[in-house]
Amino acid sequence: MKPLVLACVICANTHLLGEAATSRGSVEIALENATGYLRSISTEGGYLWSYSADLEQRWGETKATPSQIWVQPPGTPTVGMALLRAWKVTGNSAHLKAAEAAALALARGQLDSGGWDYAVEFDPKSRRQWAYREIAVADRPSGARRNTTTFDDDNTQSALRFLLAYLAAAKNQGSGSNLATIRATADYGLTRMIEAQYPNGAWPQRFDGERPDLAQYPIQAARYPTNWSRTWTKPRYSGFYTFNDHAQRQCILTMLAANRHLGERKFLESAHRGGEFILRAQMPEPQPAWAQQYNFAMEPDWARAFEPPAISSAESAGILRTLADLYLATGDPALLKPVPAAVAWYRRSQLGPNLWARFYELGTNTPIYGDRDGKVHYRLEEISAERRSGYAWQGSFGIPEAIAYAEDIQRRSREEPGVQSHTSPTPGGSMEEEGQIGLKPKPPPEGEIKRLLETQEKSGRWLTRNRVEMRTFIRNMGALCDYLEHGSKP
Repeated sequence: MKPLVLACVICANTHLLGEAATSRGSVEIALENATGYLRSISTEGGYLWSYSADLEQRWGETKATPSQIWVQPPGTPTVGMALLRAWKVTGNSAHLKAAEAAALALARGQLDSGGWDYAVEFDPKSRRQWAYREIAVADRPSGARRNTTTFDDDNTQSALRFLLAYLAAAKNQGSGSNLATIRATADYGLTRMIEAQYPNGAWPQRFDGERPDLAQYPIQAARYPTNWSRTWTKPRYSGFYTFNDHAQRQCILTMLAANRHLGERKFLESAHRGGEFILRAQMPEPQPAWAQQYNFAMEPDWARAFEPPAISSAESAGILRTLADLYLATGDPALLKPVPAAVAWYRRSQLGPNLWARFYELGTNTPIYGDRDGKVHYRLEEISAERRSGYAWQGSFGIPEAIAYAEDIQRRSREEPGVQSHTSPTPGGSMEEEGQIGLKPKPPPEGEIKRLLETQEKSGRWLTRNRVEMRTFIRNMGALCDYLEHGSKP
């Protein structure tokens, strides 16, 4: 091969070192190759969490099959957001077409109840076990079908936010019939999501499609239970009013995103009702923060065997952010009233600098811990090794940042009434996932971009511990997009 031809081949595969390796063109080629590889391993346009290098083994949160995709982040909606971002910064239609395929895969996985389970099944025989909207009722087998929408782990919410973001990006770009399908999916999902909201503004962890009977769910303030069992009571907690894993926050942010994209007031009103529930759910003194979940008497209650009734520092951090975000969206000053008492509780509950327990015992404020034995423990050392490493019992949980954000918005509300801004990212989430296109992150160091280009294989993939990990693709593509948007050379 002639030297000039060889140099061109190397450049096309983004493996040049030095200045040329971080030119805008080389980074755009790397993004295009990454998207091409993702399309090559997708199932009906959708994605799992990870794949073995030979693609023989596949996983979501659990082991998966070649006929399945995953919804729960970092699954299909999160990958779809990364593809939309790549299209935004490059204008390359290949990224938008890949995002469209992901959106259509989600449309095929939408349930009659309006949302999504963690996985979507495309095997024709297995599909018949599910109440997918795409499958005509007459074509479904008789008997029970799986039809449970989950709001746990930002599952349904992330799907809807991605569909809204895709519609906004593609309104003058995509296929008319595909856009209509995706818009109908988003409309139906948002409508059912509002129907799933309880009269007090809360959402459950899961929704079976039956609208709540208003008479069974009185609107009342949170309270401490007179007595609560220190042993797991095995409640049916999927219907409880749920903050765990930021479920309420993600529902509210989804409604705010729908209001921004579609301009219909009903979504803002739903989000505000969600905020009113947060006000009701703040516990009285001496622990004016929030629990992971509440029963229908508005008392903190058990969920899983290692999740006792307790004040949750981790979930309360997301709640502080949500109140501030809702104030920015609505201008309602009542949404900021819980902040001072909650912040004071955080400051007197620290275990050390920037360190809190996840759970604090009701009434005593003593740190408590759970295990699969269904008992309350008072020392972290008592917890089994499996649960000690599989659950975050102590940490900063984004609390200092949440306090700073909420206090800053409260200060600005006094100085600049009616101030508005972007919503803040959920701890551990990305700005793109929450529609915050306008925020400007700092460009990644050029050395980091060189590393990404050098470690990307010719196929377009990155390997992580001999696996293809969607988290890696999302992170790497995001860094390349940041570089193009804020730090690239011509």
